[in-house]
Amino acid sequence: MKPQQLNGSDSSTIDLETPAKPGSNKQKKLKKHAKVPVYLEGESPKQKKLAKKEYERELTRLQTELVKMQYWIKHTGDRMVILFEGRDAAGKGGTIKRIAEPLNPRGCRVVALGTPSDREKTQWYFQRYVEHLPAAGEIALFDRSWYNRAGVEHVMGFCTDEQYGEFLNSCPEFERMLVRSGIRLLKYWFSVSDDEQERRFQSRTIDPARRWKLSPMDLESRDRWVEYSKAKDTMLAYTNIPEAPWFTVEADDKKAARLNCISHLLSKVPYTDMTPEPMELPPRSAAPKDYVRPPRNEQFFVPHVY
Repeated sequence: MKPQQLNGSDSSTIDLETPAKPGSNKQKKLKKHAKVPVYLEGESPKQKKLAKKEYERELTRLQTELVKMQYWIKHTGDRMVILFEGRDAAGKGGTIKRIAEPLNPRGCRVVALGTPSDREKTQWYFQRYVEHLPAAGEIALFDRSWYNRAGVEHVMGFCTDEQYGEFLNSCPEFERMLVRSGIRLLKYWFSVSDDEQERRFQSRTIDPARRWKLSPMDLESRDRWVEYSKAKDTMLAYTNIPEAPWFTVEADDKKAARLNCISHLLSKVPYTDMTPEPMELPPRSAAPKDYVRPPRNEQFFVPHVY
């Protein structure tokens, strides 16, 4: 079963297999049909690049706010799920790293699932993601998510047309169920241009420390840009719902994208500062006089290379 076409309010159909170009009639119809805004690549004006010191200052400030937000989530028992989707090399992982970096790992988990096992392939599609949903006071950051089926699985032929169509129809209901259960759900699409993605791929081939980021799947995606564009347009049209809208992050500038995403994330949570007051440490107890440290020659030490 292939996904159906959407009917616009003007009774015309919207072809979801052809990517919408900025300013085109199809883009306007997609926006008109959606109950919340549909953000497509290439719409936002380019901003001047941030200076390094300005970026670092803002990142520190925003990360301090993230810590406050986590205290609030822990105190209130809130449950938060944030999905990060986008093309390969769009900057999702770097943003997730900056979000998780200052947070208590006991209350914030990064979920990056690999290829499903043979057993998982026979389960209800959403089942392996459900077990990673947060409990009270927790945050779950999904580095890619159940939207794999709308993107790579569909484009690369890893699922059938019937499975793809079923996903597009059932995903909005699944997410409405999550929101009704009390989960705070945010979905981010990291939008990167063709030229910038290619530049980042080339950079990864040169840097030995980052070469692991370039997979055979990434290389194949270079030749399927338009196919991924079609899949993205269809995904947004079906799953951009009022209860869980998509927010597009213009990601050609990695540093600005990180700050913009974190700033927006903070704006969507009604947290208040619940940071504990500074602690005054009591005087330390005197060390027992009968303790004798073992001789150094009976221990192994890491060499002083530096």
